[in-house]
Amino acid sequence: MRTTNAAQLSTSPLILLHGALGSTQQLQRLKTVLSEDFKTYSFNFEGHGGRPSKGNFSMDVFAANIHEFMDDQQIDSAYFFGYSMGGYAALKFAATHPQRVKKIVTYGTKFNWTPESAGREVKQLDPQKILEKVPRFAKQLEQLHAPNDWKELLKRTADMMIDLGTGKAFTSAQLQAIKTPVLISIGDCDNMVSVSESETAVASLSFGQLKLVEQGVHPLEKNSAEQLAQNIITFINSSN
Repeated sequence: MRTTNAAQLSTSPLILLHGALGSTQQLQRLKTVLSEDFKTYSFNFEGHGGRPSKGNFSMDVFAANIHEFMDDQQIDSAYFFGYSMGGYAALKFAATHPQRVKKIVTYGTKFNWTPESAGREVKQLDPQKILEKVPRFAKQLEQLHAPNDWKELLKRTADMMIDLGTGKAFTSAQLQAIKTPVLISIGDCDNMVSVSESETAVASLSFGQLKLVEQGVHPLEKNSAEQLAQNIITFINSSN
């Protein structure tokens, strides 16, 4: 059952941000549910979903994509939901444009970026191994990001992860400087992001909260859109 005041929130924009290797398609179910309460928006980060890319990926680039989108849509400020990489990009944007971000909800966003953790993630992004072991996934990536080269997408994503692991990730002090209210949510069955790293991020944030989603997993599409939507609505409609 919904606990929000739809009339109160209907004029407040909510921008949904997809994860690495994803696109707006992975947000569609959630967007449909949330559209009952918000005017919802989503867009593809550059290099994703067929959108051209100007060069290498970085959180600064994706934060700039958010800025451009809001200007194009004439959105002064908004609430944000960011899945995985999208949550990190939302925080990056809030760090530089706090007046344009009301609240942020993340789901499955990784914060523990070290050379070792980045190396583990990069191993999952080998195009040849994907073709050999999960050819169906390779085909999905090819179709999802056409006419872009999905192998180039993997390379740029891997390079970005390496950069995060070698000094470009948020420090505790940088997270503390973000004054936007943030809900860090994570599934209790997430096999990519740990509860402990999420707790550490919440402790660093000036206005951070943690939400553990029961039976939640990392792939967004394998979670209950209704459950995620209710968590978003409850946090946005709270007084925090």
